Amino acid sequence: MKKLDKYVLKTYIGPFCMTFLVVVFIFLMQFVWKYVDDMVGKGLEWSVLFKLLLYTSCTFIPMALPLALLLSGLMTFGNLGERYELVAMKSAGVPLYRIMRPLIYFAMFCAICNFFLSNNIVPYATFKSTMLLRNIRSQKPALNIDEKVFY
Repeated sequence: MKKLDKYVLKTYIGPFCMTFLVVVFIFLMQFVWKYVDDMVGKGLEWSVLFKLLLYTSCTFIPMALPLALLLSGLMTFGNLGERYELVAMKSAGVPLYRIMRPLIYFAMFCAICNFFLSNNIVPYATFKSTMLLRNIRSQKPALNIDEKVFY
């Protein structure tokens, strides 16, 4: 692996991890706001909520990975262009395909991992999260509401 490949990958991995976590967090908050009324007042333990959020976040990975790849690629090449590093590479005679080659290989690796994740882990996580959500919905409220008392 050449120094140029290492440098481009090093500048890409940071924004990729950040955008991936942000996108998964956004999808997870959308899920929480959708089902918050089913979970409030049930007296749930933290471990049950953590399991539900973990299983649900596993189902969001196939949607978040392409968004993270796209956004981090835009951020990386934007930063390289802003600091004139892309111009320096092009003036040194390096073609754009050669600059983008490590990111293409990384995207292909992520696509293969995403396929195996979607094929093996996501169905199990979807099943577990729907069953856990169904159990939470069927649980009786832990809140004692007295008649003729205003809260």
